[in-house]
Amino acid sequence: MPLTPLDIHNKEFTRSFRGYDEDEVNEFLDQVIKDYEMVIREKKDLQEKVSQLDEKLGHFTNIEETLNKSILVAQETAEDLRGNATKESKLIVKEAEKNADRIINEALNKSRRISMDVEELKKQAKVFRTRLKMLVEAQLEMIGTDDWDQLFDTELGEELDLVENDS
Repeated sequence: MPLTPLDIHNKEFTRSFRGYDEDEVNEFLDQVIKDYEMVIREKKDLQEKVSQLDEKLGHFTNIEETLNKSILVAQETAEDLRGNATKESKLIVKEAEKNADRIINEALNKSRRISMDVEELKKQAKVFRTRLKMLVEAQLEMIGTDDWDQLFDTELGEELDLVENDS
């Protein structure tokens, strides 16, 4: 068990014939007591300080752990978000490609139908032109016949006779 200042103060030495000067020893002991008390006080103060610093260190260690956990969670969340964004962008690209293919196919089909319609209209126009040509030629041939000349040569009276004879 360590000495206390009171132990030092109460210490009694046996007296001998040629011993030390009692006043000198008492003075020295008083100085030792003061120094020892001061060392004990400093030790107590330092222990309190160490205790406070340990408490602060524990607090900061908890904060550090919390921050580290928060950073990890943030990193994981960022990775998740990045992964989800990548997946979503791939889906959007796939959907856009699918829509583009559909639109292209629809346009090609429409183009084919229009091309077929144009060809059909060309055929119909050729047929119409041929028929019109034949009709016009027939009309011209009719106009060029001698029947018109006979009609102009006949008199009005003859025509009435012809009409009456026919009836």
